[in-house]
Amino acid sequence: MSKLVTIAVPCPLRRGFDYLWPDTLQLDPEIGMRVTIPFGPRRLVGVIIATDVSNDIPSHKMKAVLKVLDTRPTLPPDLVELGCWGAEYYHHPIGDCIQQMLPVTLRKAEQAKEKPAQYWQCSDQIHRLPPLSTRAHKQRSLLAIVQQSGQLSRRQIKDLGYSNNILNPLIDGGYLSKADAPSANTAHLQAEKPTLNREQEAAVGAITATLGRFERFLLDGVTGSGKTEVYLRAIESCLARGEQVLVLIPEIGLTPQTLQRFEQRFPANVSTLHSGLSDGERLHNWQKIQSGEHKIVLGTRSAVFTPFNNLGLIIVDEEHDASYKQQDGWRYSARDIAVKRGSDHHCPVVLGSATPSLDSLHNIAQSRYRLLELRERAGGASAPSIRLLDIRNESLDEGLSKSLLDATTRTLNAGNQALVFLNRRGFSPQLQCHSCGWLANCQACDAKMTVHFGRRELRCHHCDASEPLPTICPQCHNHQLIYQGPGTERLELSLRRHFPDVPIYRIDRDTTSAKGSMQSLVNDIRTGKPCILVGTQMLAKGHHFPDVTLVGIVDIDGGLFSADFRGPERSGQLLIQVAGRAGRADKPGTVYIQTHCPDHPALQALVNSGYQPFAQQLLAERRLFSLPPISFSAVIRADATSLQGAEDFLEQIKAALPLGDTQWSIVGPLPAPMTRKAGRFRAALILQAERRSLLHTQLHTACHIGDQLNKPQNLRWSVDVDPIDLF
Repeated sequence: MSKLVTIAVPCPLRRGFDYLWPDTLQLDPEIGMRVTIPFGPRRLVGVIIATDVSNDIPSHKMKAVLKVLDTRPTLPPDLVELGCWGAEYYHHPIGDCIQQMLPVTLRKAEQAKEKPAQYWQCSDQIHRLPPLSTRAHKQRSLLAIVQQSGQLSRRQIKDLGYSNNILNPLIDGGYLSKADAPSANTAHLQAEKPTLNREQEAAVGAITATLGRFERFLLDGVTGSGKTEVYLRAIESCLARGEQVLVLIPEIGLTPQTLQRFEQRFPANVSTLHSGLSDGERLHNWQKIQSGEHKIVLGTRSAVFTPFNNLGLIIVDEEHDASYKQQDGWRYSARDIAVKRGSDHHCPVVLGSATPSLDSLHNIAQSRYRLLELRERAGGASAPSIRLLDIRNESLDEGLSKSLLDATTRTLNAGNQALVFLNRRGFSPQLQCHSCGWLANCQACDAKMTVHFGRRELRCHHCDASEPLPTICPQCHNHQLIYQGPGTERLELSLRRHFPDVPIYRIDRDTTSAKGSMQSLVNDIRTGKPCILVGTQMLAKGHHFPDVTLVGIVDIDGGLFSADFRGPERSGQLLIQVAGRAGRADKPGTVYIQTHCPDHPALQALVNSGYQPFAQQLLAERRLFSLPPISFSAVIRADATSLQGAEDFLEQIKAALPLGDTQWSIVGPLPAPMTRKAGRFRAALILQAERRSLLHTQLHTACHIGDQLNKPQNLRWSVDVDPIDLF
């Protein structure tokens, strides 16, 4: 007799589907198994989320599972349960949630094949070979890293920023030889441990004392205070218990340098999971962790869904970073999912940041999290001094003030490095005709096209549309086109004009898109030679540049006047994170902030009091207006080929919900500040409640209504719980 199973099918419907489990499959169904099932005219791969189910549908009207793809569950029960919880909490289709938890290779019907990793070690004959050329800097650097680590896979070498063009000559020359598997006796090659200060010792002790039970920590440490060393010591204690560790970082760009430090401390024991891996490499690492062969996962957002054999510790570095929030599809927060996994696995969760989110600070105030503070900079380094440069009525050279240029000159003459920060890539954010006033607008968005001078193109940073850079005005045919405002590309050209003999490194999405390019730039900068770094927020996230003693922030004003209530919080975090790049080790640092608003209360609070008083001031404002994290919110978004279509759909959902009261409110439908994006018009309905349970009750009703409504074929809609952006 056939059994019934419930299967999560990758489709837009918010439920699982019951299928017959025929005896001909000759295998008992288990939660987490992948199967092939008929779904309409298609055959899809689904995952079993329940067995021994029953329903009232006659068996002859039900479809049956066609094929079992696994002999044992691909997803362990705890991950299936997490996926079901996530689908319910974020009001998202369960099939899509479960599918996103799988590597791409496992979402297909073909049997997944594990790709064996190639490991390389120093050759036994290396002492007989001629030394590498002194000009082969990268080959010498890679050889030293392999010697220190014992063995590294080809993937790990790529993650560290070394391409095959660097690796292959070492192999061909006999300096490196192939190893069949990672060596287990590389402990003697571990990097020397620095001495912990009193605050670090207290933090490590508090974390390790809770191994084996669920606890939530906020590690609030100023930039350069040694948070990573606290992580490493806690990981050592966890590994000594035979348990595994999940470490989340916000950006792929941080992976190489973080991986290098972790590999030095824990050779042949670290797997990486991020979108830069090929499908085969991702599957290989995923399976190594699932089997328990590797003990540490270092990854970005989606790594939070890694299956563990015995999870004992979770670390979320830079927990405030917006990159942890998925912004399309299943809009989950990896930080919040990490806390949920810690609860499920009865293990501590450590959230670390120099600029904690207001959400985490509110949890501290509510005694939900335990606070661990690191106020001393490691190595006795002092905090940088911060100066506001009032640039009102001052003549600027491509956005740079004379004071900042003079300070850069002094820094370089002293043999140090300078960092110039502008969170705007490209040459200029706006192209305008000086004669008729024509502006280069995007044809698909309510936005200006950004000038990328080096590529001679205009590009929209919202929909990625591009067109050739014009030489004359398309409207009046005048040749006098002017560039309004600077971007990082323009700053780079300006600085090259002022400092022609100094190396200048631009670090933004345009210069770091190729694999290994970021690490290559970082390696060049860390030689310690005087140079200038120019870049966007990529420079603010966890990079260690010990010779940078000057940071110049070109434009911080925009975020202070954002339409989103989170604008000041993000600007403050970004300012402090960038400022923290100045003055490491024994070199004091200075930060110059160019501003047209030197008297702005947020800037004054940050400069004179630091991040904590600034954050508490923002929290007080949130309490006054009952804004998150004091209250709970969600956004229902819709986009269509007309604004009326999107707003009408949201208006029907709003009409079906009860009127707002003192316990909850509903605002909208409102058009997004940038209403048209990629040719579609966007609107939003904002829900807010004093209790989380009340918010989810209203969302459940809203989703039910939205699913039942007759919608135009071109309309799309989504639900975003705990949003970081309102539109």
